[in-house]
Amino acid sequence: MQLLLFLILGPLITAFFMLLVRSERERDWIVKLSALGIGAVTALLLLTLFDKGLLYYAFAAESTGLLMFFIEMAIAFFILYLGIKYKNYLVVSLILLQSALMLYLEVVYSPAIDVKYTLFIDQFSIIMALIIGIIGGLICVYALGYMRDFHRHNKDIPDRRNIFFFFMFAFLSAMFGLVFSNNLLWVYFFWEITTLCSFLLIGYTKTGEATRNAFTALWMNLLGGVAFALALLYLAIQPAPIMGLNEILASGKAVVLVPVVLIGFAGLTKAAQLPFSSWLVGAMVAPTPVSALLHSSTMVKAGVYILVRLAPVFQATFSGYVLAFIGALTFLIASGIAISQSNAKRVLAYSTIANLGLIVACAGIGTYEAIWAAILLIIFHAISKSLLFLAVGTVEHQIESRDIEDMNGLIMRMPKVAAMMVIGIAGMFLAPFGMLISKWAAIQAFIDAPFGFIFVIILAFGSALTLFFWAKWLGRLLVVTPARENLETRIDLNIWIALISLAGLTAITCFIFPVISGTLIEPFLLQNYGNFARLSQDNIIIMIMMLFLIVLLPLSILLPRRKHRQLKPYMGGMTTNADMSYTGAINIKREMKLSNYYLNSWFGEVKLRRIGIYLCTVLIGIMFIMAVYAGVIA
Repeated sequence: MQLLLFLILGPLITAFFMLLVRSERERDWIVKLSALGIGAVTALLLLTLFDKGLLYYAFAAESTGLLMFFIEMAIAFFILYLGIKYKNYLVVSLILLQSALMLYLEVVYSPAIDVKYTLFIDQFSIIMALIIGIIGGLICVYALGYMRDFHRHNKDIPDRRNIFFFFMFAFLSAMFGLVFSNNLLWVYFFWEITTLCSFLLIGYTKTGEATRNAFTALWMNLLGGVAFALALLYLAIQPAPIMGLNEILASGKAVVLVPVVLIGFAGLTKAAQLPFSSWLVGAMVAPTPVSALLHSSTMVKAGVYILVRLAPVFQATFSGYVLAFIGALTFLIASGIAISQSNAKRVLAYSTIANLGLIVACAGIGTYEAIWAAILLIIFHAISKSLLFLAVGTVEHQIESRDIEDMNGLIMRMPKVAAMMVIGIAGMFLAPFGMLISKWAAIQAFIDAPFGFIFVIILAFGSALTLFFWAKWLGRLLVVTPARENLETRIDLNIWIALISLAGLTAITCFIFPVISGTLIEPFLLQNYGNFARLSQDNIIIMIMMLFLIVLLPLSILLPRRKHRQLKPYMGGMTTNADMSYTGAINIKREMKLSNYYLNSWFGEVKLRRIGIYLCTVLIGIMFIMAVYAGVIA
């Protein structure tokens, strides 16, 4: 239990140190040592507990729960104050409703609630802890160099890095608490902390756009918080109150399906699924480390974590299949929208929403094959997407643009960063990298599920769209252009530490995924389902051989090579100059440009989002109706 408490409280202690430290050098050392310590403890957690199965811990539930309640009310008053200050009355209404529900629960029903075990750990918790601790820690290290450059580029934005790092580490603390909590009241507490941290980090710059987008994220997540509070109240008013995750999973589905669907709705808002995707896209206005943290190891992962954790309740229920369709449609529509985006961070945002949709679809199906695929997706997506976000942030500071078209020939200007981006992009869509292995596993799960052929068709078309937007970005990076100044000499050492570590993790994880599956995922499935899924030995060998060959692609970019003769591009008989320009009409010198297709008329954001919002809103309504109906007839 000491390791769990260290991971929950350690980042929080670091967060408070960040408020006190004013020296940049001291801040650098504290962040680095804290990230190293958190990563080391998560590794120790893996080494000592991976083979112990499911372990429960009792920890001062009554006194700690009361402290959490007072903190929740303080957070509610703070959000209420901000809602009134900025005249956002939707936020005011939601926080008042949510607080009233929790106050009623605490006063009337809390004395009757008894959760024997407040904390727990199993293989899935260990996987989540590794993602939070290692990836989250590296993002914090990256932020040291990035935020220094950020304020150098944006002198009009007040330097509040002490506040920034406070909420970054508080975010990590809340996520550790969330994945180790068995008591749903504790899960709810940490859930709300992540909502507050994301709101304040998205609005860090305090510009008009940042404030609007932060409030969008806030009200959408508060809507999920209201649903979560209703679920807790529903569980509390039962003749025998149920408030432990273990108790919910052990209860009959009809008894807990309604509150689980309410919590599932909260998961959909947190995971930015349609119709709630706009908050995550709007969050791109935040500094890049915030985007990376939200997308890879904290906010959105909290949403899919709770859905995967409760998947046995969704299994073989109509509400579960509807949830799966919401995820599948989100995957398809978000993948389509990503094609029309040239802003790299928006491509990554919609790609994240799409991949989370696939995880949600697997959670809705709820079979052991589907959960195997879902956990693989969580792992590979976290590593590859964090690498890509951090690489894009680095490129943006050097070329002063995050447009994909402006990354043309990046392999010539920033060869090491470009090679890392190649690894990250390959990890998202090329065989046999992890994300494609995970999609293969999802296909296997969907085939065996009711309506499986529909899910397989959606997955096939969505994956084809994925191939389109990743391949065209990859093509821009690898274009060979006339030699230009190498921009990598200006990159901070802390940024290099994070990028190199994540690039290495992406490749290593793909190589050792059979070990990860056999050591962590399969025992978890055996514990919860009495069965497990895996790839055949022959397929594993073939995939590792293919992986080795593909990894040579980015490595070959960095190897010393003799100069080759460069030929001018063919321009249909028109003469081109050495600087990639040509003489056009009326003897005007023009720069030659090639551009990707974005197909806005087919995959425009406004049109597809509108369709997705309508369809998924209807499906959410059906999911609730069917859950209530199942409870009534039971």
